[in-house]
Amino acid sequence: MTPLNRVLALACGLLFGGLLALLSPAAAALALAAVCAGVAVLRAPLLGLVLFGFAATLMPYTTVQLGVRVTVSEALLGLAWLGALPRLAVGLLQWPSGRVERRLLWLMAFSLLPFLAGQLMVQADGNGPVNWARWLLNLSALFLAPLLLPDERSRDRLIVMLLLGTLAMLLLSIGYFLKDRDANSFIPVLEKLRYAHPEAVRDIFSANYTRMASPWVHPNLTGGALALFLPLAFFYGLAQRGWRRWLGLAVALLGAAGLLFSISRGAIVSLALVLLWLSWRRAPHAGRIIGLAAALGLALVLFYPPLQERLATTFSASNASTEVRMDEYRRFPDAVRAYPLGLGFKVDPPPPDSGLLGISNLWLNFVYKLGAPGMLLFVAVTVAWWREARPRGPLSALDPERAIWLGTLSGLLAALLTGLFDHYYSFTMVLIGLFWLLMGVNLQAARRLAGRGDPLLTPIAPAGSAPLDPKAKPR
Repeated sequence: MTPLNRVLALACGLLFGGLLALLSPAAAALALAAVCAGVAVLRAPLLGLVLFGFAATLMPYTTVQLGVRVTVSEALLGLAWLGALPRLAVGLLQWPSGRVERRLLWLMAFSLLPFLAGQLMVQADGNGPVNWARWLLNLSALFLAPLLLPDERSRDRLIVMLLLGTLAMLLLSIGYFLKDRDANSFIPVLEKLRYAHPEAVRDIFSANYTRMASPWVHPNLTGGALALFLPLAFFYGLAQRGWRRWLGLAVALLGAAGLLFSISRGAIVSLALVLLWLSWRRAPHAGRIIGLAAALGLALVLFYPPLQERLATTFSASNASTEVRMDEYRRFPDAVRAYPLGLGFKVDPPPPDSGLLGISNLWLNFVYKLGAPGMLLFVAVTVAWWREARPRGPLSALDPERAIWLGTLSGLLAALLTGLFDHYYSFTMVLIGLFWLLMGVNLQAARRLAGRGDPLLTPIAPAGSAPLDPKAKPR
C-alpha cells in the first residue's frame, strides 16, 4: 500500500468512526450515503447534473444544512461544478464562448454593483452574500450544458431524468389533489421533504386550497414549471420510441391536467400563445395539440367548479389578483426612485417596513433587483439566444434533434411569456436554474442543426461553442 493510500484509508476510518460515535446508526448510514454520493458526483460531474435535473423537478425546495441551509438541488449543482472545474483547469473541458454565454457573464458580473448597493441601503435582516451566490449558481446552469453534455447519450440522460422527476411530481401532486381536493392535505408531504418556512407554506395553501398543491408550493410556480417542460415532453415523446415515447407523452398529458388544476392563468395563456405560434409556423401536430388541449380544458372546466369560478373572474376588473397587480404597476415608480441601483439580494421585493409593493413582471422585477442596466443585460442575453436559436425555415418533419430543439425553444418562449403575468423566472431559485439549463440544451441543439446545414436554421458557424459530437464519450 502506498503512503497516499494509507493516508486516505486512515482519513476514511477516522471519518466513519467519528460518524458512528456522534450519530445514531440510521443518521450515520445516511451521512455515509451522502458522502459516497458526493464523491461519485465529484468523479463524474455529469452525474451531479443529471441528479440535479431529477431533484429540481421532483422536490425543488428540499433543504440540507451545509453551514447554511440550501436546497438539495443547488447542492447537486454545486457538486457538478466542483467536479467540472478541475477538468476545465487541465483542459479536458472547453469553456463555451458563444455570444449568449458572454452576455450572461456580463450580467453576472454587473450584479455585483446592485448586490453591494443593496447591502448598504436595505435595512433588513437577510443573508445577501448567500442569496447572491445562489442566484449566480442557478444562472451558471447555462454553462454546464455545453461542458457536461458533449454527445446525444449524455444529453438524453439529462432529459430523461428531467421528465422522470416531472412525472413523479405530477403523480404525487395530482394524486393528493384528487384524494382530498384540499391543498392543505399536502403540507405533511412537504414537512417530510424538509421544506423550510412551514408557516409560509401554510399561508399559501390556506389561501389557495382549491388549487392543486405541489412540491413547487405556490400554484403559479407549479404552472410556470409545467409551461417550461410540457412542450419538451410532447415533442420528445413524438420523436422517440419505446418507453421514452410513453414517458414524454405521459408527462405531456398529466402536465396539461396539472396545469389546469393549478389554475395558473399566466402559464395557461402563455402556453396557448405558444401553441398558436406553432400552428402559424405549421409545426408538426400543432393542430392536433390545440384540439386535444381544447377538449381536455373543456372537460375540466365542465366538471371542476373552482376552475369555472377562476376563469369567470380572470379578466374582470374586480378580480382581487388583477387589482393587486394593477396597484403594483401604479406604485412601481416609487420603488425605482427609492432604489435606483436596485434592491440587491438581501431581501426580495418589497423591502420590509418600506410601504412599497412588489411587481408581478419578469423584466420589471429585474429593474427592482438590479436596476435598469440589469434588466437591459437580461434582455441582451435573451435577444442573443433568440437570434441564434430561432427557426429560419419551415417547421417540417421531426427527428430527435429537431424535437429537442423545438421542445426546449417552445418551453423557453412559454416561460418568457409568463413574465408578462408574474416574475418567477427572474430570481426564483431552482426554477431559474432549470430555465437556464434548458436554454443551454436548446443552444446546443440549435448549433448542431446549424452545423449540419439543417434548413430550419441558417448554417452559421457556432459562436465559439462546438456542436455536439455524436461519437464523444460522456464525462
